[in-house]
Amino acid sequence: MKGISYGWDTLRRLSLGAAVCAAMMALLSPLPANAQNDPDPGRFAEEIVAFEQWDLKNTIPERPVLFTGSSSIRLWQTGVYFPDLPVVNRGFGGSHISDVNFYLERAVVKYAPRAIVFYAGDNDIAGGKTPERVLEDYKVFVARIHAHRPEADIFFIPIKPSLARWALWPQMLRANVMIAEFSATSPRLHYIDVATPMLGVDGTPRPEFFLEDGLHLNRDGYDLWAQIARPQLLQVLNQRSGGRWSGH
Repeated sequence: MKGISYGWDTLRRLSLGAAVCAAMMALLSPLPANAQNDPDPGRFAEEIVAFEQWDLKNTIPERPVLFTGSSSIRLWQTGVYFPDLPVVNRGFGGSHISDVNFYLERAVVKYAPRAIVFYAGDNDIAGGKTPERVLEDYKVFVARIHAHRPEADIFFIPIKPSLARWALWPQMLRANVMIAEFSATSPRLHYIDVATPMLGVDGTPRPEFFLEDGLHLNRDGYDLWAQIARPQLLQVLNQRSGGRWSGH
């Protein structure tokens, strides 16, 4: 499968159509009263403790490339797809960006990452949060990371168009476009468009990339993500290291 490049014109055209759809959907399906409330981050307390216990028993790579976010990160076999990089996977399924922010010191900052690959926002929109809220929460994430590690590169994996949550795609796409624009404001922020190639010629999600639940990726889905993300990640890492990345 050949890699595909998608420019701003494509994103903006999709966003315009999505904005019209979102406005119509908002009239038909108003957000719940508590849509802007964060879920209780305590529901992940055991998972965070499990990360910490694992760390006590294993060697952690120095200045790793850290993958964090929700289940699309947790289920990604990052060690298999990026065997030559010092990766650490700290995704926890069902999380919102607010959850990642809550556990930032314990699940991200403590590893002193040289780069972070981030996927979240999917559950946020499904939980009733607005695209604007997703952007603001991501800005908080970025600001807090760069307060600790100003040299860290952050790669945003956009919210995916899925079969199960297709009705929410207009809001998800709007969040993606706003975060892509935000990422363009800093050389340390990067937007990797793995979302657009997941759409077929008819503009709907390609079912061959999903498990039976229509939400989570199968192997073909992760193959696509890695094919697009890996060269962009390596390019930046090599620029920062002054040469071909050696994995050290």
